[in-house]
Amino acid sequence: MKFRNFKMVDYVVYGRGCFNQLDEIMTPHRKGSSPMVFLIDHFFEGKPLASRVPLRGKDRVIFIDVTLEPKTSYVDRIAQQLKDDFGEISGVIGIGGGSTMDFAKAVSLMMTNPGSSADYQGWDLVKKPGVYKVGIPTLSGTGAEVSRTTVLTGPTKKLGMNSDFTPFNQIVLDPELTANAPVNQRFYTGMDCYIHCIESLQGTYLNEFSKSYGEKALQLCQKVFVEKDHWDNECDDQLMMASFAGGMSIAYSQVGVAHAVSYGLSYLLGTKHGIGNCIVFNKLEEFYPEGVAEFKVMVEKNKIDIPQHITKGLTDEQFDIMINVSLGMKPLWENALGKDWEKTMTREKLRALYESL
Repeated sequence: MKFRNFKMVDYVVYGRGCFNQLDEIMTPHRKGSSPMVFLIDHFFEGKPLASRVPLRGKDRVIFIDVTLEPKTSYVDRIAQQLKDDFGEISGVIGIGGGSTMDFAKAVSLMMTNPGSSADYQGWDLVKKPGVYKVGIPTLSGTGAEVSRTTVLTGPTKKLGMNSDFTPFNQIVLDPELTANAPVNQRFYTGMDCYIHCIESLQGTYLNEFSKSYGEKALQLCQKVFVEKDHWDNECDDQLMMASFAGGMSIAYSQVGVAHAVSYGLSYLLGTKHGIGNCIVFNKLEEFYPEGVAEFKVMVEKNKIDIPQHITKGLTDEQFDIMINVSLGMKPLWENALGKDWEKTMTREKLRALYESL
């Protein structure tokens, strides 16, 4: 048996206020006068966090519009703009939620790899390391800070650039940065982590490595969203570590049905990843009965509305697009349902599931 030899993040700093060490952390990685480029979620434009970025010389801040999930065309445009303006850059720093961090990973890779980012949607297609890249989450849950993928919507599919060159060289985990996240957004992103854990822990790919991380992440999610009566600093600390551990658990396993189905929603309707997972997971009692029951408790306790009837009125052609995107996520289905998954999840069954959303 051949075991996966997977790449992890090179360096991790964790602690309240550690964002203040960013200049010191980046300095050894500066190459002459080549700038560092800060890709920041547009949510922070004009807000205090943006003014705390340690700029030097020709460094540039670009506010990234993540209203919709990152598109390959947008990644290509920003990468080309940086090549045109600077030729070479020292590094890319992504500050924001999962979409912003995925965007930063993709731009880093496209500074050194030819063609379009759409050419690298798949597994192990990236051939060259990107420029130095740093991930700084301002929401907790996606695990994007530790994953070897960068989820992108391309011309024909929604699929990550999954490679050993994708993980960040450095991550800065400062729970203070997540303190004022909008309540709904915080919940949806936290549930991404919770759903990761349920799918990983019940998957056929499970081993003790992924189980150890997954169980800890699940326990932290339960502390935050089930046991706590009000949100406090400890919740921010715990959810940030749940996100990290949940992301690590996926590194040696895989997600499952909710993620596979939500990719189709996102591709066709532009549904954001966290909320898409919640919409789908809400209907997956058949596959994850205990997890879905607990999820519904968390939804009610945290007074969150899960959108309903979002696929009402779609055409057969539109359902087929979602089904094709979803069935293309073969490792996810195999992890969830085993090697004969195609006998269980037929096109007809998947169509019925989409219609129920």
